[in-house]
Amino acid sequence: MAQAVGSRAPSEKQMLSEQIYARLREAIMRGDHAPGTALKPQDLSREFGVSLAVVREALVRLVGDGLADRLHNRGFAVPDFSDSRWQQIAEARRTIEPVVLRMSVERGDLDWEGRVRAAHHRLARTPPYAGEGRYYSEEWSEAHRIFHRTLLDGCGNPVLMETFDRMWTAAELARRWSSYRNPDRDAIGEHRRLEETALARDADAAVEALTRHLTLTAAGLADR
Repeated sequence: MAQAVGSRAPSEKQMLSEQIYARLREAIMRGDHAPGTALKPQDLSREFGVSLAVVREALVRLVGDGLADRLHNRGFAVPDFSDSRWQQIAEARRTIEPVVLRMSVERGDLDWEGRVRAAHHRLARTPPYAGEGRYYSEEWSEAHRIFHRTLLDGCGNPVLMETFDRMWTAAELARRWSSYRNPDRDAIGEHRRLEETALARDADAAVEALTRHLTLTAAGLADR
């Protein structure tokens, strides 16, 4: 098939950078690189067998995701767990997400209700841990993201959902470390409460449940 006029196929460098970005992102989210760990372009270049330019491009993307910091004259690093930014992100989520949830409860249709039920069912039936792992599994983490996103997307505002996506990615690494340090937290009960109040169209109760849910995550980070 002929290439569309005005379009341009991705270059080899762009494709390599995308691959390295995906591999680094997965490794960071999996916990292979602890908070504060240096991400040295030279070492990564040798490890992956690609150029420094490819690695740097991938690292810059990770900075944009909130999964890496660019350090003055010291390269890149996984954000430190004690970084006050995590609390700032938590504050932003507690400010924005309850407002969006209220809109979603008020505007969501029957299709939204069905998707919320399905997303919660998937989350509740997905084992949090894989084997003897200390951190939440990739499958559970994805089910968790889908549930929270589905709760909010009844708002019908794509700009607000894009904001949620950015905040979620920036907070996800911190949440995973927090979950490791708070094994006794009743996440199952918290998520059930969110589903029940949202589908009961009780906006006040749903907002209260979400605010508490987000506050507990932030508290786990503060108590590190």
